Amino acid sequence: MPCLLCRLDWRRVTRCGCMSGSRPQSAVSVSTGLVGSAGLAVTLLLIIVFEIPEVAAVLALLAGIGLPMAAWELLVRKTYRSPSAGMDFTLRRKSSETLSLTVTKFIGFLATIASIVGFYSLFKYYRGNDFNSYFTYLELFTPLFVLSAPAYFWFTTKFMTEPKDGYWLIGRLLLFKPEKFDAEVLLDHFRGWFIKAFFLAFMVMVIPSTLNSIVSLDASAIFEQPQFIFIFLINFLFLFDICFGAIGYVLTLRVLDSHIRSANPFVSGWVAALICYPPFVVMSSDGVLNYRSGGQLWHVWFEGNTVLLILWGTILTILTFFYAWSTVIFGVRFSNLTHRGIITNGPYSMFKHPAYLSKGLFWWLLYLPFLSLEGADTAIRNTILLSIVCAIYLWRAKTEERHLMADPTYRQYSEWIGEHGVIPKCKRVLLSRFAGLA
Repeated sequence: MPCLLCRLDWRRVTRCGCMSGSRPQSAVSVSTGLVGSAGLAVTLLLIIVFEIPEVAAVLALLAGIGLPMAAWELLVRKTYRSPSAGMDFTLRRKSSETLSLTVTKFIGFLATIASIVGFYSLFKYYRGNDFNSYFTYLELFTPLFVLSAPAYFWFTTKFMTEPKDGYWLIGRLLLFKPEKFDAEVLLDHFRGWFIKAFFLAFMVMVIPSTLNSIVSLDASAIFEQPQFIFIFLINFLFLFDICFGAIGYVLTLRVLDSHIRSANPFVSGWVAALICYPPFVVMSSDGVLNYRSGGQLWHVWFEGNTVLLILWGTILTILTFFYAWSTVIFGVRFSNLTHRGIITNGPYSMFKHPAYLSKGLFWWLLYLPFLSLEGADTAIRNTILLSIVCAIYLWRAKTEERHLMADPTYRQYSEWIGEHGVIPKCKRVLLSRFAGLA
């Protein structure tokens, strides 16, 4: 149990030894996700009532989630005071030094933005119509982003304990003053920005179709066929997952303590993650691991059996809720391939990788790969292929652990979940039962 001082001030936990052997304090509070969820629900209702156009609706959803969570983190949780934010408000850095650092970092920031523009321009994949809305948003907000950056850099630099970050290093290189060259800092900086550019584009691209599946639902169909209520609920929950994921890539801010502390440095981690997303995805309908050949969705196989439809739909909805919850619990900190604070509460207090676990089970129950209209051979092949897909996610989980193990908080969490998680507890129960039978 935490000591009295830690119970009064959560910020002490990472510095205090009282939690040794216990579940470490999570980097984010459950309350942050709840605030964002309420914002999304209210915004979605307004979109439906006022029939807000798609382009504006996506922005409204992201603002409806992000702004309340950012305000909550700043005004209520005051996460900028957390030691992991790397800011000390007792510092009295000279204005001349702060200005010099700010100018250098802003030059590095402009170079970083130019590199992202070059990345999008280089690959044909981003020239498709699917990304039109995304680039419309970038054209609208990038100038505002750039204009506000100097003030943000000045404020954070004034109080940062280590102000010479990746932006500063790039700026010094461009000013031909590389008296301190750190290749790893430079690589980590660009890895983090590539992650944001790649995954944010994908997340924003997916939001409209998911939103449309909700707002265009024919309510009368729910009463005619029970599976439609579950399809609606699943899409509704997926909207939470996608929107929280997208806003996580936007709000990588030190004042929220949601900055990228490190990006995964291992090639295996990048390969495992990228092959799960377009354009590299290997389990799509035209991918080498397409496990849906000759198959049907769950409600087609169970058509006419109302009891089984309701039971199966309920299980799928519960799995989707668990999956979405695994993203919502991150608050403003969700992103792939990065370390932005260790999450130990919510579903992560039960499973080390709840999102991957629920997603894998969801696929098995949604597609039923062991059933196929093309015969037993295809069913066996589909089953093997989905097993390989699940193995990829297991590999992905291991590469993430390898990255996060550099943080002592994650090592403590790993030990705790290995003892108190649902799976270890189930293993102990089963082993004791087998031992009793023997």
